[in-house]
Amino acid sequence: MAESFNVKLEDTRYTPEKSYQENSWLGGYDPAYQRFLNDPEAFWADIAGELEWYRPWERVREWKHPYARWFTGAKCNITHNCLDRHINGIHRNKVALIWRGEEEGDERVLTYRQLSRQVLRFANALKKLGVAKGDAVCIYMPLVPEHVVAILACARIGAVHSIVYGGFGAAALNTRIRDAKAKIVITADVGIRRGKRVALKTIVDEAVVNAPSVDHIIVLRRTKPQLELYSEMELDFYEIMENVEPVCEPEVMDAEDPLFILYTSGTTGTPKGIVHTCGGYMVGTYYTTKYIFDMKEHDVHWCTADPGWITGHSYIVYGPLLAGATVLITETTPDYPDPGIWWRIIEDFGVTIFYTAPTAIRMFMKFGEEWPEKYNLESLRIIGSVGEPLNPEAFEWYYRVIGKSACPILDTWWQTETGMHMITTTVGEPMKPGFAGRPIPGIVADVVDKQGNPVPPKIGGLLVIKEPWPAMLRTVYNNDERYRQYWEKIPPYYTAGDLAVKDEDGYIMVLGRADDIIIVSGHNLGTAEVESALVSHEAVAEAAVIGVPDVVKGQAVKAFVILKIGYQPSEKLKSDLTYHVRMSLGPIAMPAAIEFVPSLPKTRSGKIMRRVLKAQEMGIDPGDISTLEE
Repeated sequence: MAESFNVKLEDTRYTPEKSYQENSWLGGYDPAYQRFLNDPEAFWADIAGELEWYRPWERVREWKHPYARWFTGAKCNITHNCLDRHINGIHRNKVALIWRGEEEGDERVLTYRQLSRQVLRFANALKKLGVAKGDAVCIYMPLVPEHVVAILACARIGAVHSIVYGGFGAAALNTRIRDAKAKIVITADVGIRRGKRVALKTIVDEAVVNAPSVDHIIVLRRTKPQLELYSEMELDFYEIMENVEPVCEPEVMDAEDPLFILYTSGTTGTPKGIVHTCGGYMVGTYYTTKYIFDMKEHDVHWCTADPGWITGHSYIVYGPLLAGATVLITETTPDYPDPGIWWRIIEDFGVTIFYTAPTAIRMFMKFGEEWPEKYNLESLRIIGSVGEPLNPEAFEWYYRVIGKSACPILDTWWQTETGMHMITTTVGEPMKPGFAGRPIPGIVADVVDKQGNPVPPKIGGLLVIKEPWPAMLRTVYNNDERYRQYWEKIPPYYTAGDLAVKDEDGYIMVLGRADDIIIVSGHNLGTAEVESALVSHEAVAEAAVIGVPDVVKGQAVKAFVILKIGYQPSEKLKSDLTYHVRMSLGPIAMPAAIEFVPSLPKTRSGKIMRRVLKAQEMGIDPGDISTLEE
């Protein structure tokens, strides 16, 4: 990557009505950010003070590069603040969760009291199975209320949950179960997608064959007649809760105890198990939900992600429940049974805060404005974007067609590693299409060159975070060296791995990854993981994959494949390889294109130079290729 480069920036801006800023919890960006700068520790202590702790902290922050500890000495349990705090107050009978299935009339509603009773019973059931504080539990489920129950039940008893997205295949699931040493796997017989049943239990059966840590598989049985459970390992989700008390005192957790492990793709090797802790993550997700989303008492919050991704952890489950919100979840896909289904759901349930991915917005643009125009979207108050940069064309369409040129757009930049929003345009501030916005109060971010020097406006560089923050990752599970790499590329800063540019107002535009991660529909895929799946096919000698621009998905996977002697290129083999990747990693990782090649560009040390492949694909200059083998 060039150390810095010029970027042409437009200066279109939209300013929401004054009432948005006047009525916001934050009360305007500049005074809030100044409050943070004046005394960062007091700023975070004030936020943390809005939650309930069993024992207060001795220090807000301890920072010894590259390790941070937040709210040291404090004792808490995140589910006490997600559940007990509300049912002991005025929110006992407030709706916590609304679920909408794919089939007409398939709906369920849980109040905070009802959700709490389910969580506590399932927590006790896990304890009866021998799950204790610190044990890992793998959750591989569709987006149903029981998924949320399972997550909170783990946190209740101090078990470390590791959620795996239900679109991953058996090999990817096995890797994550083995690395976390999961004691229990919680799944369902099927997920329902586009009218079809996806056999999740079958995938789990294959994934646990070489996973000796697993003692039990808990299965939510949704279909009639019920799936037969055979071995002593297999237990029914609801049967284990029979005759179990709905009373389970929360495990008292240290603020720095691990809350969950979430695997995210790295550029090399196995997926990274990002570790988040109880106290700091709780404060970060509560703060961003209440103050950045500006969550109000009567809001109905719909984040269209899945709990298998960090967006689902932070803004379907923990953040909104900490803030006492009403959360909508649904198994529906955006274009089934027709491209109006999401807009109909917004109308039906009076959704006020809508948080989705640019890939979905671009797909809706393709279908045209007539679909959203069939429905009343006047309930919408705030609309958001997550997962990848929101390009200006998509911003304009989203603002005009969905937000009716009135709703603030929160184009949020953050990562699995950050745990919470880091950069956006806060509610009421002027919005600039293509720019995420400024670092939120509490975050110090900048765009720098490779030596860590800030670059001037309109000059591209690397995005860094200059100070630790509460919801930051604490380590990479079983691989602390990979954690340190985040802080050692441009010490003493956290390097996000993204290219970015700032304008004169300090607004940041994120340009994409500086490394080999491919972002497909907002989901991070490591090149190594996809290449490994391809090479595991008997016909493949070597493979390299890159991300190529895709109108709907943002990026799509293109694979370059060297075949073993005796195998010939064919359309049938392309199809076989695509299917092989699907079975190994899931549909999200399937190559959109495969090209058979005689060789790959490599350094003398043997590292594949994917940027050369990308440059050839895009028809641009590959830059310095002095390290190329040939």
